[in-house]
Amino acid sequence: MVCSLVSNGRGTTMELTTTRWSRTEQWSGALPPWDGPGTLVLAFGASALAAAPEPLRELAAAYPTSVLVGCSSAGEILGDTVTDGGVVVAVARFASTRLHLVHEKVPQPGDSRDAGLSLARRLGADEPELSGLFVLSDGLSVNGSALTAGLIEGAEGRTSISGGLAGDGSDFAHTWVLIDGEPRSDHVSAVGLAGPALRLGHGSRGGWDDFGPERLVTRSEGNVLYELDGQPALELYKRYLGDRAAGLPATALLFPLAVRVPGAYDRELVRTVLAVDEATMSMTFAGDVPEGSTSRLMRANFDRLIDAAHLAATDTVAVADPAAAGPGSDGGGGGAGGPTLAVAVSCVGRRLLLTRRTEDELEAAQAGLPGDSQMVGFYSYGEISPVSAGTCDLHNQTMTLTTISEQ
Repeated sequence: MVCSLVSNGRGTTMELTTTRWSRTEQWSGALPPWDGPGTLVLAFGASALAAAPEPLRELAAAYPTSVLVGCSSAGEILGDTVTDGGVVVAVARFASTRLHLVHEKVPQPGDSRDAGLSLARRLGADEPELSGLFVLSDGLSVNGSALTAGLIEGAEGRTSISGGLAGDGSDFAHTWVLIDGEPRSDHVSAVGLAGPALRLGHGSRGGWDDFGPERLVTRSEGNVLYELDGQPALELYKRYLGDRAAGLPATALLFPLAVRVPGAYDRELVRTVLAVDEATMSMTFAGDVPEGSTSRLMRANFDRLIDAAHLAATDTVAVADPAAAGPGSDGGGGGAGGPTLAVAVSCVGRRLLLTRRTEDELEAAQAGLPGDSQMVGFYSYGEISPVSAGTCDLHNQTMTLTTISEQ
C-alpha cells in the first residue's frame, strides 16, 4: 500500500490518507483537497531535501492553512516499508479535534530546556484543554533530555508528550525540522491536540540486553560523558568495540549504554552516542548521562527487538482504548470507531543492526495496531514518549509509537 484513504463515511471522525514522494516517481497518490485549520500534515524525509526542498514546498502550497510539521530522517516509514531519499506524508482531517502549532529556535544545546518549557507553556496558554503534545526536534544541536525535561515542566502533568529527534542516516552531519514549510536546523516544533473526541495512545519498547560490568559515571557534563569508574570513557568504550571502534560514532549505535539515574534506579534509560572527541576522550550522547549514574553496555537479540516493536504497538491500544486491550487482547483489530493515525519513531541504531530485517520490525508494529490504522514515521536520533509507568522520557534504541484517532 502506497496511498490509502480511510473514513467512516459519517463525517464524525477524522479522514486519513498517506502517500509517498520519490524523485523517480514523484507522488504515489494525489494530495487530498483538505486544507484547513483542522488538518494535520506530517512529512518525514531525507536530510538532503534541505538543499532541494521542492516536495516540501508543494506540501506547504497545498495546505497553507493546515498544521504542517515534519523532520529529516534516517529512513522514511510508510506502513511496513522503509525507504531512503524521499518523503512520506500523512494527511489527517479531523472532525472536531483542535490543533495548535508552535516553534522554538534553539541556538545552543544549553538552550534546550528553556525551549521545551516555552513550547509547553505557549501551547497550554493557547489551549487550556490540551490533551497531547507531539514534538519534533533537530537531532544534533538540541539536547533531547533537557528538551524533554522542559516540556514536562511546562506541561505540569496535564498532557501526554511524544515525538522524536530528526535523523540523518548514519552520517550525523545535518538534520532539520519543517518551519513554515521550509527545512531548518536548530529548531523544535510542537503540535498541541485537544478535543473531547480525541483518543491518544503511546508505546515505547526496546528489547536490548545488558552485558558486561556495571560502571559508575564519575565525570560528565549534561550529555557529554568523560569518565567511567575514573577512566576515560572513550578509551574504555573502544576496548569493548575492538575492531568496530574504527567506525565510530556510527558503530556505537550497535552498543548503547543502559543508564540508571540516582534516585530512580528502577527506571533504565538507553543512551546512544552521537559524537566522539578524541582530544578529550569523551562521548556525546543523544540524552543526558548524569554524574553518579550507573551504566552498562547493551547488545541486541534480533527477535527481541522485533517482539518489542509489537509490544510498543499493543501498548498504544491499552492507553488509547483500555477496553479494546483487555485480558488476552493482542492489540490488533477494532479501532476507536474510525481510522487511526500511527506515528512510528524508531532509532537509527535499530535499523543499522536489523539491516534486512528492518521491515520485520515494521510488520510487527503494524500487526499490534488496530486494523484500521495507517502508519507513517521515521528512523530517528532519539524518541520521546511516556512508558507504561506514565513517566515521559527521552529514549534511544526504542520503537516508539503515537496513535491519534477520534471517537
